[in-house]
Amino acid sequence: MTTHILEGPAIMIGYAYRLRLEAEGPVFPDGATFAGQVRPAAASEDVLVTLTTGNGGLVRIADSALDLRIAAANTAGMSVGSVVVDVVRTDVAPDLHLGFALDIPVMLPVTRGL
Repeated sequence: MTTHILEGPAIMIGYAYRLRLEAEGPVFPDGATFAGQVRPAAASEDVLVTLTTGNGGLVRIADSALDLRIAAANTAGMSVGSVVVDVVRTDVAPDLHLGFALDIPVMLPVTRGL
């Protein structure tokens, strides 16, 4: 397995989060549906939030781009540290894991409770 470490935005507890995933090829074709579970760790049984194309958590932008969106209400329940998420294509049988996982830092913002 190849590991690539890329810098990206941290999740700020209590604020909405968005991350654009971009691929070199047509990984996110038109009409495809996707799902992913955000967990405190890959081995954790606790699902913090389920993201799908149906609930707006995963939004296809183009054949090579997908937005991952987590609502402020969902980040409010997270703890400082990090979370993990991967993405599965759900419109094919069997479901197809896209072969990547993200480890996203979670931070407590200074400005909060507004």
